[in-house]
Amino acid sequence: MDIAKAAIEHAKANQQNVVLIDTAGRLHIDEDMMQELADIKENIHVDATVLVVDAMTGQDAVNVAKTFADKVGIDGVILTKMDGDTRGGAALSIKAVTGKPILYVGMGEKLSDLEQFYPERMASRILGMGDVMSLIEKVEASIDKEQAQDMQKKLKKMDFDFNDYLTSMEQMNKMGGIGSILNMLPGMGNKMKDIEGMIDEKALDRTKSIILSMTPQERSNPSILNISRKNRIARGAGVDVSEVNRLVKQFEQSKKMMKQMPGLMGGKAGKRGGGFKLPFGL
Repeated sequence: MDIAKAAIEHAKANQQNVVLIDTAGRLHIDEDMMQELADIKENIHVDATVLVVDAMTGQDAVNVAKTFADKVGIDGVILTKMDGDTRGGAALSIKAVTGKPILYVGMGEKLSDLEQFYPERMASRILGMGDVMSLIEKVEASIDKEQAQDMQKKLKKMDFDFNDYLTSMEQMNKMGGIGSILNMLPGMGNKMKDIEGMIDEKALDRTKSIILSMTPQERSNPSILNISRKNRIARGAGVDVSEVNRLVKQFEQSKKMMKQMPGLMGGKAGKRGGGFKLPFGL
């Protein structure tokens, strides 16, 4: 309590109008800690009391929330680790037992991964219906419109290269990675455990290393990649040359597939309404 008082006095002296008092966390109920929190609220004016709970702990999170609400009083809740295996059922229970709103959900470890909570979207996730609105917002926040238009033009002309592949990977990482994107698609919720086992994040990192080990000329013109160049790239990326060959082969197959499927490119099939478009690299 003395530390909290000193922090507020320091803030006043330095004309700072926001003070966050972050108390010790617990996964179980600790009577001494509860009394400490009660003492702080009795002696210091607190504008808002927000409880942060781990969504992965399930029923324990609900028990902790109820105890805090009863003994200390809370104004809202932040649910963390919502990017894990949990679907967020704890959100429903916490709201029911405390009567307080879920304010934010943590979808990762970065500050940018703290998202505003939308009940209808969480309900969709719990039911395995995905969260298309959140996905759209992530795309809008992560992808530059001009860059996306340039990419679309390159795809139509079959003029894409490894620079575009690298850009696509970086955009995907900004949106939380493949797992995060798939988890928001309708019908994917029940299949995520199987799919996550198939996604090798380390392999994606190695792919990025391979592309970054290429010269600007090689990334722009993959056709010049001969045995000598591939061996040099493999050494630079710290991988076996077979991984370089595999990446080049996948790149060539992607171009062939897109030539055979005009709907992906927004061609005649797309104009008739029977086609669809995919971001390169996904």
